Amino acid sequence: MNLLGVLEGILFAVGDEGLTLKAMTEIMEIDNEKAKELLKELQKRYESDAYGIRVSYLGDAFKLTTKKEHKDYYHRLLGNPESQSLSESALEVLAIIAYNQPITRIQIDEMRGVACGQIVRKLCARGLVKIAGKSKMPGKPNLYGTTSEFLDYFGLASIEDLPKLELEEEKHEDETELFTSIYKEEQEVG
Repeated sequence: MNLLGVLEGILFAVGDEGLTLKAMTEIMEIDNEKAKELLKELQKRYESDAYGIRVSYLGDAFKLTTKKEHKDYYHRLLGNPESQSLSESALEVLAIIAYNQPITRIQIDEMRGVACGQIVRKLCARGLVKIAGKSKMPGKPNLYGTTSEFLDYFGLASIEDLPKLELEEEKHEDETELFTSIYKEEQEVG
């Protein structure tokens, strides 16, 4: 198995949370020296102009990040009016964050049922979401919350101005009737 490819995939999957050396060795079932060797090899590969990403060590974790020398292109992307509208997926993630903040990316993934790391990163880059602290959960993942730009974008004075969610449990008469009819049938037979 190509461990370099596995490491690259893992770093991509964890996104902005990053991966500690300890977690890397546990997940990949390798020792510290092998993990460091793989990291150096991946860093060396990304030094080439052929790649737009690199491996960075930030906040006690290794992460895939974009290269600083390409920042003008990223600014154009984020400043482009065509990229200003939010996709349905981004709106779903934004709603989850707004109504449940502070919330971890893993909790967002669980609520939505799919990985949302890239969407969260895009919302952070757009200034609609920010890191609001660290969770007390194992690994101390980032907690996300909305920003004042979020309020401006949606024309809200405060987070309390969000529409209230009405979560009602509907009573299903069909289920009650089915139970009653089965119960009656068993009494009539018995």
